[in-house]
Amino acid sequence: MARRGTVGALLGSGLVAITALGGAGGYGVGLLTAVDRSAAAAGTAAPLGTIRTSTSTPSTTPSPTSTPRVIQPDNSPPLDATELRYKTRSFDVEYVYESQVSARVPSTWNMTRPDPPRTARFTDPTGKRWIRVEAGFTIQRPPAASMQARILELNRLPKDQMLKYISSTVEGNYATLVYTYVPPASLAPVATVRYVIVRWVADDSGLCAVEMSSTGLPQDKKALMTVIDKAASSVVRRDSPLDSSEKPS
Repeated sequence: MARRGTVGALLGSGLVAITALGGAGGYGVGLLTAVDRSAAAAGTAAPLGTIRTSTSTPSTTPSPTSTPRVIQPDNSPPLDATELRYKTRSFDVEYVYESQVSARVPSTWNMTRPDPPRTARFTDPTGKRWIRVEAGFTIQRPPAASMQARILELNRLPKDQMLKYISSTVEGNYATLVYTYVPPASLAPVATVRYVIVRWVADDSGLCAVEMSSTGLPQDKKALMTVIDKAASSVVRRDSPLDSSEKPS
């Protein structure tokens, strides 16, 4: 359950302070012209098969990167959820709006932000696991629609990234997409499978206010879910308008 905070009047775009309550990601809000609110409004779980995938046939034009890479397993010990300790971390992000965000994340994970600071990322000491939190975008569609937009983006990944969907659910004020993929060689010279959980969190209007993703190795999946559950159940977003001269073009 998510509710609005008490920082003042509703902004013209529908942006407010929100607190996500109860138990249960860096990609941007994207664009969607046709929004299907049915699953989000019903508050029911939706299997991946009910989420619309790409309506166009992916290009079959060969490319130098279309051949799958040879996977090199990372046999690191799995992340142990019972050993993680959490604390509330606060940060600002800027996009369409300036958002003051706080969430409970593992206390020893280091925070980094890009320039401009549209997201915050908290990375574990090994550099192999992290959680990313994004806000500052206009609240304009339900979590299910944001998840559908992400699926359309993911469907365009080159075949050598070996995308595999694990699950998708729409339940209450959350939509959650789980998948694995192999990062491109330009980012990861060693081809290691990454396990990703992306969650979109709605405010009490039913529209997505925060996106977050928890990423690691396949053997980390249980701990990664615990990490994103903690963050999603505690996240708070408070917004203020950016100066017009600072808004992104």
